[in-house]
Amino acid sequence: MKKFTPFLVILFIVFGIVALFLSLGEKQNMIAVKEDNFKKLPLEIKIGKYQDSDCGMVIEDLKYASEVITPSGKTHFFHDHGGFVHWLKDKKFKDDAVIWVMTVDTKRWIKAQDAHYSINDKTPMGYGFGAYEKDDDSKIDYETMKLRMLRGETLNNPKIRKQILGE
Repeated sequence: MKKFTPFLVILFIVFGIVALFLSLGEKQNMIAVKEDNFKKLPLEIKIGKYQDSDCGMVIEDLKYASEVITPSGKTHFFHDHGGFVHWLKDKKFKDDAVIWVMTVDTKRWIKAQDAHYSINDKTPMGYGFGAYEKDDDSKIDYETMKLRMLRGETLNNPKIRKQILGE
């Protein structure tokens, strides 16, 4: 029996770990993609139930949320506008996708191309781009935001951060 005790202990520990992971997976039921959104309208995101398609983090706030709807009707969710730009850059359908962003000022979904973007918001991934429905001299347009994101000109870049925030 002494020969089998270490084996049984290890087997019990492995079984416990597997059971724990399986139970956590069942409880989470995270949503990363929703299919069949043929109307291409923004879907309701339930806090704590949706997962960012770029970084995989749980969406805990809608303030900087965005949705990308592919031509096939799949909706992908993001908690930082910079994330959808990063995720979309190599996709074949990038020019045909419908993109919705939540606005900070009016708290409404609008098309990403119609939004005006700040460059200094404290966003979940630190990119700094907040979407606004109302324009002012401090905002940039969609194409400029996209270009800055792809060039790495975000608040995550120390040189850009110092230039914008003086830090």
